Amino acid sequence: MKDLVGRFIDLERNISQEKGAFNLFALFLREDAQDKWDIVLAATWAEEDKKNALPYLANKLQKEFTPNELLQLSRIVIVEKGNPALPAINQAMKIEHGSVEVTDSDFFGLQIKHAYIITSQPVFANQLKPAA
Repeated sequence: MKDLVGRFIDLERNISQEKGAFNLFALFLREDAQDKWDIVLAATWAEEDKKNALPYLANKLQKEFTPNELLQLSRIVIVEKGNPALPAINQAMKIEHGSVEVTDSDFFGLQIKHAYIITSQPVFANQLKPAA
């Protein structure tokens, strides 16, 4: 998975330039997920338009990754900015377009065996959308 993390960083950077910044963009391997990773994200643009955000993200993933690489993914989870765990993660890990590796942790009430935090920044820091 480590070899794919750099490509996820590039993907996150490109999406944030197109759609707007992320409050959180991470890959989580849950204890019960049988080696399949969740893409966990929080972004104003995604929360405001969930109906279109998920197909948009799925399309971006299909363009960037091979079918075998996509088989390593379980789901895309959009975290609402009102989730009380989000500010705690943003406070603990401040990063943008990078990678912080975390093991054996609890995020959003789930036991996470392994995680890569690619972007984590406070909600108020990225309300601006990219220039058209």
